[in-house]
Amino acid sequence: MPPPPLALREELREQRFNTVWTRELNEVFADVAPYYDRANFIASLGLWGFFLDCFMSTVDVRAGERVLDVCAGTNAIGIALLGREPTLDVHAIDRSAEMQEVGRQRAAARGFRIHSTIGDVHHLPFPDNHFDVVTLQFASRHLRVRGVFEEIRRVLKPGGHFHHSDMLRPGNRVVAGLYYAYLRSCLAFTGFLFRSGPAALNCKRYFINALKMFYSAEELSGVLRDLGFVNVTSKTVFCGMLGFHRAVKPSPG
Repeated sequence: MPPPPLALREELREQRFNTVWTRELNEVFADVAPYYDRANFIASLGLWGFFLDCFMSTVDVRAGERVLDVCAGTNAIGIALLGREPTLDVHAIDRSAEMQEVGRQRAAARGFRIHSTIGDVHHLPFPDNHFDVVTLQFASRHLRVRGVFEEIRRVLKPGGHFHHSDMLRPGNRVVAGLYYAYLRSCLAFTGFLFRSGPAALNCKRYFINALKMFYSAEELSGVLRDLGFVNVTSKTVFCGMLGFHRAVKPSPG
């Protein structure tokens, strides 16, 4: 079944998934926080580190810059950035206190300090033109994309970079069908292996449906351009199953 027309995509996504987004995902991420990274490693067939490296290769930072990681989860991005450039001022925001507590422990074990905020990423509690770089990885499927991207553009400094990565909807229907079948089996296996609680188990169908109604790499590039970003570039791996986008907030004039 094809996804909804692009002009209606956000409205229909919200109509279908609003209850999950607002009422259920907090419990899901509280449940999976202790084993989130291990589950992703297994579900990706050991390629989780490769995915992170692919994303990090697109992220440009310079000494002393202020960086915001949106939907930071267990702080994989912040830790990788500080490992590359320890002078960065790294901030993280996530809706899940449980995920961020795991992330705080992971960062502290490396001797890193990441400033954490627990809150709704649709309303970023930061001033306009505040960050040099903003990152967002593996979360947009669970968000009102246009609203979050607008907020990211607001808090970026003119000339600042936005770097995005997520699982995407493959353009090829055969690839998509195989992809969804694999994800169904993965969710069932990791749920059993890690003894997931009811909240996570009850959302297995949601995770597939959310991906089916999400964007392809080309569509997401179009959304970024529509919102006023410039120099939008993207690359995909595994036949469009995973995508990386880079965009810039234009400078005045």
